[in-house]
Amino acid sequence: MTYTINDISNIIGRPTGCSNDHAIRYLVIDSRKIYFPVASLFFALQSTQQDGHNYIPSLYKMGVRSFVVSEVIDESVYPDACFIKVNNTLSALQKVAAFHRHRFNYPVIGITGSNGKTIVKEWLFHLLSNEYNIVRSPKSYNSQVGVPLS
Repeated sequence: MTYTINDISNIIGRPTGCSNDHAIRYLVIDSRKIYFPVASLFFALQSTQQDGHNYIPSLYKMGVRSFVVSEVIDESVYPDACFIKVNNTLSALQKVAAFHRHRFNYPVIGITGSNGKTIVKEWLFHLLSNEYNIVRSPKSYNSQVGVPLS
């Protein structure tokens, strides 16, 4: 499903100030996993080990033009890029994911616990997929970041 950068800025509740209304098909948090730069929206997540803002220059060189940031960026350095400035990039990612999820009327099965979530997810997929159309998260995307991406 495709959203425009202005759609996403409305979902997040922050204006972009962009003159271009880029079409977005991919939400990205890992600069090493950019396959379609023009159609990607990069969320500059911050953690104790990494700061996604540090990757903006190289992503821009790769062709990414849409960013969600929580720090002030000198936009004159990136003339045709769009920046959505938010207080918390993880919360913004979660808002976009929640909006997208609510556009569908599929039931959700949540699997919780300390151990075995991924294998139970795979077992359920194989048990139910013969009778139902099943959508499952890729890999072990069961964190605050992984759930919105799946």
